[in-house]
Amino acid sequence: MATAQIDARMKVTGGGIVPKNTRRNEIIAVAMFAVSLLMTLCLVTYNPNDPSWVATGASSARNWTGSVGANVAAAMFQSFGLAAALLPILLVAASWRRFRTRRIHAPLSRVVGLAALTIASASLLALFVAEPLFDRSFNAGGFVGVLVAESLKSLLNTVGTSVILLAAAAVGLLLATNFSFVNAYERTAAALANPSGAFRKTFERVQAWRAERRAQALARADARREAQTAREHELEAQRLADAAALAANAELASPTIAVKRGAKGDPASSAAAAIKRNAAASPADEALSREDEIRAQLAQAEADLASLVVKPSRSSAASAKKVEVADEEQPATQSRRVINAPASETPSVGTKKPTVRETPDVTDMLSTAAVVRTEFVEEEEVMPFERNLPKTAESAAPKRAKAGPVAAALLDYKLPASEFLNAAPPRREQADEELLQIATRVAEKCKEFNVTGQIKHICPGPVVTTYEFKPDPGVKYSRVTGLVDDLCIALEAESIRIDRLPGKPHVGIEVPNPEREIIFMREVLESRQFRDSESKLTLALGKTIDGINYVADLTRMPHLLIAGATGTGKSVCLNSLVVSILYKARPDEVKFIMIDPKRLELGLYADIPHLASPIITEPKKAANALKWAVTQMEQRYKQLAQWGVRNIDGYNVEVERRNNVLDFDEEGLPWKTLPYIVIIIDELADLMMTCGNDVEEAITRLAQMARAVGIHLVLATQRPSVDVITGLIKANFPSRIAFRVSQKVDSRTIIDANGAEQLLGRGDMLFLPPGTSRLLRVHGAYLDEGEVAKIVAHIKAQGGAPVYDETITQSEDEASGEGGAGGERDELFDQALRICCEMKRASTSVLQRRLRIGYGRAAAILDGMEREGYIGQADGARPRPVLSRAFETIGHWDGQQETSAEDL
Repeated sequence: MATAQIDARMKVTGGGIVPKNTRRNEIIAVAMFAVSLLMTLCLVTYNPNDPSWVATGASSARNWTGSVGANVAAAMFQSFGLAAALLPILLVAASWRRFRTRRIHAPLSRVVGLAALTIASASLLALFVAEPLFDRSFNAGGFVGVLVAESLKSLLNTVGTSVILLAAAAVGLLLATNFSFVNAYERTAAALANPSGAFRKTFERVQAWRAERRAQALARADARREAQTAREHELEAQRLADAAALAANAELASPTIAVKRGAKGDPASSAAAAIKRNAAASPADEALSREDEIRAQLAQAEADLASLVVKPSRSSAASAKKVEVADEEQPATQSRRVINAPASETPSVGTKKPTVRETPDVTDMLSTAAVVRTEFVEEEEVMPFERNLPKTAESAAPKRAKAGPVAAALLDYKLPASEFLNAAPPRREQADEELLQIATRVAEKCKEFNVTGQIKHICPGPVVTTYEFKPDPGVKYSRVTGLVDDLCIALEAESIRIDRLPGKPHVGIEVPNPEREIIFMREVLESRQFRDSESKLTLALGKTIDGINYVADLTRMPHLLIAGATGTGKSVCLNSLVVSILYKARPDEVKFIMIDPKRLELGLYADIPHLASPIITEPKKAANALKWAVTQMEQRYKQLAQWGVRNIDGYNVEVERRNNVLDFDEEGLPWKTLPYIVIIIDELADLMMTCGNDVEEAITRLAQMARAVGIHLVLATQRPSVDVITGLIKANFPSRIAFRVSQKVDSRTIIDANGAEQLLGRGDMLFLPPGTSRLLRVHGAYLDEGEVAKIVAHIKAQGGAPVYDETITQSEDEASGEGGAGGERDELFDQALRICCEMKRASTSVLQRRLRIGYGRAAAILDGMEREGYIGQADGARPRPVLSRAFETIGHWDGQQETSAEDL
């Protein structure tokens, strides 16, 4: 069996190798070749004893093509004799020409020439071969040749008939093929006169043909690069337009970016007045200049259009109209945008109608104005900066004002813009010849070890190129995977990974590219996959080996384990995960608890409003934070059970519903939504060494139960050993990321499979998605500290100072204030008792809000009140009743205060 063959007629695209010919030509060529092959087989295996339309014989035909082939062969031999062999030969030549995508000129002349050549050849055979062939079953020229030869012989005799038939055969050959007697004579004479020169010319023609093919391949590669550069320019222009829209959105009062008209319908003056430059907060001056240019074009186009097109009157413009503009098709997607243009803002114009000569100009200006308007897209097209809050009656406004200034400030919170991130340079693609050479070397190396097969496709990627190898029947998959080290030596590669391709009978051989491409974070964040994701915990991981942007949802995982050797990209991956969430969620929607024993990696995010507590660096406080998360999880489950909802999303929907109908809590305040809590531990090994039992128990409980209440864990470690990633922890983390490791045992510890030891480092990872056991190779997105600093500065500038919960890092004794152990009362005990008497019910949630304390401390105070007889026993999720002793005590305290005041 032949080994892998690389067809020189194939070209490389983003999805693999595809033929240069069109599919239609290939289908026709294959059909013609199949017909010629069947015709050849039926003629070669002809047997005169087979049953046919001219003879009777055995019951079954011995022809290789059966009874049909026997009848066809008998008909052809009886008609044209041995000249019938010309038909399959010329049909093969035609199919080969069709396969090479060469047009067959003058097909009617070709058919006439084929007929003339066949009849003339049959007549010549009948003229000179008189004896019948194949047991006298047919004449050498068939009955057609005998008929023509005998007719001409009776008129011209044998010599004259021979001349006529030879001339007819020559003319038929010239018409049916591209053969030239002059060229044949010149080449033969030159070869006989100078044999070495003829050989040299032949060699030069072959070299010229190869050079032409190489030039064509390079031209195709250059054309692809030029097309890619053009697409990059288009994307850059689109990014600049989006930046202009983002800058305008940050300054204009309306949440939807639009051009405001003045009182007299002058778009230029009002548009210029609506744009406000902020020199301190402009990360992209280029984008702002682009904005001015776009607005000027829009103003000019609409001004010209207003003088020609009849506008609707004010009386008929009560409702807004929608103008649909078909955007140009982009490489990733083709979308349709809708722009709201209220007719009340459109000034009325006179009844002047355009002439026939001006109609094309009006259409062009209308298209120009519409296209320019699409530069200012709706808010959701770029980034969900603001969130539409439910509107209530005016009577509820005073009650909502009690929520505090922090909640009011978050209403104007704007998510970071993509301009804070570095733009990616144009992508460089490998030449076809280079890819084909590597594929040939792979096939030859496999052949040396008796692993035969074919390279079916080549899929170039940003970091590695996948060569899809189809093994021949009988070749085991394990024999292919055993050639990893040999292929590394043959290709001089750092590391090669071999894995089967799901859904295909192929094996993927992943070979590193000579020049590695850097995946920039901005590419992934601006992708459609990230923008269309509705989850607040969408993670931008990077790109797959095929160059497709890849994002994941932490709420579906619901926890993530990251492990790998030092310097392989774990810290950059953590930064990418945090930044992805910051680009999706506001501070009141997601809270972080960051545990960084190394005190280096997560310090960039200090004091952002998304933090629920300061960045934790001490292992003991980290254990306390995990215990607090367990307590918070139990409290949230009680709240969900009290309201009859199943998860945090249902709870938040119910909160908005109750607030909309003014169904507030017992204090008359709106209900608050529950934020997601993301706990990030940068180095798990240090925590497991200092307080392993407490940490493992808390992590296990959270991993098992915390998904429904919106608490998620992200664990990272550089020591993937079994004493750090224990079986109990790994069993509750179905989603894992493995970076490059030094040993196979470490790879099996992380992802239960080999492969991580064959990665390239620098963000190259194997990701185990939720709900599957198939590993996915992803190249992580790069994010430097400067980009993170810009994003953090933007968030701090508008989010204000963070509000920390001090009970997160406190131990149980510190959180309870030692009030629940029978010792001294909590310092807030008296104040809490007054609050319970005022509300006439005792509830931990009320004490938490009124006293700004944690759940553990509030519960301990209530337990102390119960022991002293001030409140009743707990009854599920209902508030506890306040007993008469509490009111008597409060009255006694008030009486003492009045007496003291009188004495003074």
